[in-house]
Amino acid sequence: MQQGHEGIIDYLKKIFRKKEDSTQCEDIGQAGTGFMMSLVEGIHKMQEKGYTANLVPKFDRLECDMGNIKLYPDDLVIDKMIRFENTSDPDDQSILYAISSPSQNVKGIYVESYGTYHDELSHEMIERLKDHPH
Repeated sequence: MQQGHEGIIDYLKKIFRKKEDSTQCEDIGQAGTGFMMSLVEGIHKMQEKGYTANLVPKFDRLECDMGNIKLYPDDLVIDKMIRFENTSDPDDQSILYAISSPSQNVKGIYVESYGTYHDELSHEMIERLKDHPH
């Protein structure tokens, strides 16, 4: 019986192990682990990775720093996208984007909601947000 507990402990350690050299949130939110990362946890993980700007949608661009920085589709790099589909919590039905802009020296997050409360974005912005590695 003791050996069974050690196997479970080793498995849990593997799941929760951080990948220091990655910008991905794979530790506990990974498919098949039985755990689901919440939106708040995802935001905190991205902030720990340096994505600290709050990116606000403005139809054809994202803005931060109270509108002083404007990021148009060609300025954006979608570094990570995490989809949240927690049916028991409507706040977790959204997409979290980790976005960088080397030309503007900005790393930030943008949260897109599903359904009724989604942001109205231009066709170019929508296409750019679809262009992500994950």
